Amino acid sequence: MESSEEDDDFPVHEWITPQSKIDAIYQSNTEKGIRKLCCELLDLKDAVDNLCGNMQSKYLAFLRISEEVVEMEQELIELQKHISAQGILVQDLMSGVCRELEEWSQSNRDMNESEQDQKVLEVQDSLPNEMEDQKQTFLENLDILMAEHKLEESIEALVSEERSCPELNDAGDASSNKTSSYKSAFLKRKAMLEDQLIEIAGQPSASIVELKKTFSGLLRLGKGPLAHQLFLKACGSRLLKNIEAFLPSCSIYPETCSATLSKLVFSAISLTTKESGLIFGDDPLYTNRVVQWAEWELESFVRLVKENAPSSETTSALRAASICVQASLSYCSMLESQGLKLSKLLLVLLRPYVEEVFEMNFRRARKTVLDLVGNDETFPLSPQFASPLSAVASSSNNLLTESGMRFMFIVNDMVEQLTLPVISHFGVTVLTRISQLFDKYVDALIKALPGPSEDEHLLEQREVIHFRAETDAEQLSLLGTAFTVSDELLPMAVSRIWSTHNENNEPGSGSAENIVSSVSNTIEFKDWRRHLQHSLDKLRDHFCRQYVLNFIYSREGKTRLDARIYLDGKGEDLFWDSDALPTLPFQALFAKLQQLATVAGDVLLGREKIQKILLARVTETVVMWLSDEKEFWDVFEDDSASLKPLGLQQLVLDMHFIVEIAVRGGYPSRHVHQIASAIIARAIRTFSARGIDPQSALPEDEWFVDTAKGAINKLLLETSSGSEVSETNEEHINIHDEVGSDSDDTISCPSTVESSESFASANMDESESPMYFTDPEV
Repeated sequence: MESSEEDDDFPVHEWITPQSKIDAIYQSNTEKGIRKLCCELLDLKDAVDNLCGNMQSKYLAFLRISEEVVEMEQELIELQKHISAQGILVQDLMSGVCRELEEWSQSNRDMNESEQDQKVLEVQDSLPNEMEDQKQTFLENLDILMAEHKLEESIEALVSEERSCPELNDAGDASSNKTSSYKSAFLKRKAMLEDQLIEIAGQPSASIVELKKTFSGLLRLGKGPLAHQLFLKACGSRLLKNIEAFLPSCSIYPETCSATLSKLVFSAISLTTKESGLIFGDDPLYTNRVVQWAEWELESFVRLVKENAPSSETTSALRAASICVQASLSYCSMLESQGLKLSKLLLVLLRPYVEEVFEMNFRRARKTVLDLVGNDETFPLSPQFASPLSAVASSSNNLLTESGMRFMFIVNDMVEQLTLPVISHFGVTVLTRISQLFDKYVDALIKALPGPSEDEHLLEQREVIHFRAETDAEQLSLLGTAFTVSDELLPMAVSRIWSTHNENNEPGSGSAENIVSSVSNTIEFKDWRRHLQHSLDKLRDHFCRQYVLNFIYSREGKTRLDARIYLDGKGEDLFWDSDALPTLPFQALFAKLQQLATVAGDVLLGREKIQKILLARVTETVVMWLSDEKEFWDVFEDDSASLKPLGLQQLVLDMHFIVEIAVRGGYPSRHVHQIASAIIARAIRTFSARGIDPQSALPEDEWFVDTAKGAINKLLLETSSGSEVSETNEEHINIHDEVGSDSDDTISCPSTVESSESFASANMDESESPMYFTDPEV
């Protein structure tokens, strides 16, 4: 009705599907789907019901099986208990049966043994008692032999009986039966025989043959260790008797006393080793005891040497110690053929004694060397040592030369006391102490120079100085003496030590132990010379510093080197002055160097290289003082000071002048040139800061060089015409034009640092540097 009404209300079109048709179609499809779904749900419900039923049945079956398993476990436990009970019964039965069998066996064995023992006793009772009679007879005969002191026969009888009678070797109870009583009697007589042998070994009057028989007898009786102990004791007593007989003569021959003692000791050790081998064989036990005894005797020997040696501070003590080392090491080398190596132990024992002798001798040497004034004692030197020192003697005072001779005499005398083995094993110690002694000698020479010493702590410890080297000649003589000692005489004196050292280091020379000792105690010759050179540099630098300071501060007025001389100059420019000269202080310095060169030529005759180096050091010290002196530069930096271009020109000219002095004099000049250049650069900076233009104020460098050369020529002409300085100044300063081209090739370091040019280079060409120095500037 409704659809028909709708149809009537709305017109129907062909392309529009009616609602009623749609409802009919889809309603039939939905009903089919629902029915199909219901069928599937019912099937699923049936399947679930079947599954639940199966699960319940299977669960019940599982419970039933579990109960059956529990019952089965109970049955297995019961069965196991039953089996264990049966096993215990079987074991008890087996134990009982075994015990019964053992008791039955023991009873049968006892019955058989009793029957056998009874039969043996019956046999023994039936035998005659001859064995007891033989034993008693042996004991009686042994008593007779011992009473007659027939020791060898008694020992032979004891040894034979002990070897043939087994019961004597039984370790059972000695008081158990008649047989053990015989053993007790035998052992008692054996002990009595041992006591007799020990008593003979302890008798001082026993001869060597008797002692050997005694020790052999104890050894046969089984008392080897005791016999060897008595043997070593007897050898020690015999050695002690010989030593006591010799000791009273030690005071007559103090230097050779130690050699004789070593002969006695090492001969006894050698003889003891041989006799021990003959009597006791090569058993390591006895060999080790001999070695221990020998070591103990060595310790006693060293104590005897110390007690009977001369006073440690004398030359005789040094000679005695050297002879002792030589003789002892020689005997030790002989003992090595017998298997005894005692050299290392001997050196260990002797080293404290030898080093004490060294210490006391060098302490005595220091006292003698440091006393420059000395005493009336003469120190004769061979010409090879005396001639070089006499060549540098000052005409006014020979005291310094005598101090050098005293130093060389002491060193040479001590070196001559040393034997080759002492040099081989203690050479390093000797060389070190000689270099230390030279240090003390140089310190004494420094104290003899004017002015405070270099080290402040020496100033506090300074004693009264009885001699001062006041004049230039004395001071140069002092320097020449020190150089001669260090560079010529000391190497000559210790050449024997170096030659021995080199021989020991040659392949195949000496034993392996000696080679190892030499290598472990080696010292390089150049290192030793370098140490001496450092001491010389210290002395030279002190002289140069005091010489320059005395020159600077001892002058007054215009000739004093002061910064104000560069402020008070008159005029505006040196360039227009054809007669421009350096300032008066530098002219005075030039004259002072000429004077020093003249004196050096007389004192250090034939040592031109030393003269040049010394003058170069003095020149260096001047420019170094200018470079480092704060008060000098404070004057220029003071705002109240009036700086002029003339002052800068004069300062630069002075620096060129001092460089030209070194160049024309043939001194090593490169370092002087470097310091002078640094001073010029600093002066230019200082004057520039005060408004002076160096470009306009300073002429070309060639002008300064030419002016400095002209000034030197002019001063030399004035000197040669009217000065008190000798005409030989030109020869000593070596003023010639060709020197200037080569002088800069020789390099010199500042005197306050380690030197590459030194006194040691005096024997070399100028183009060479010292063999044991490297130049830090190269």
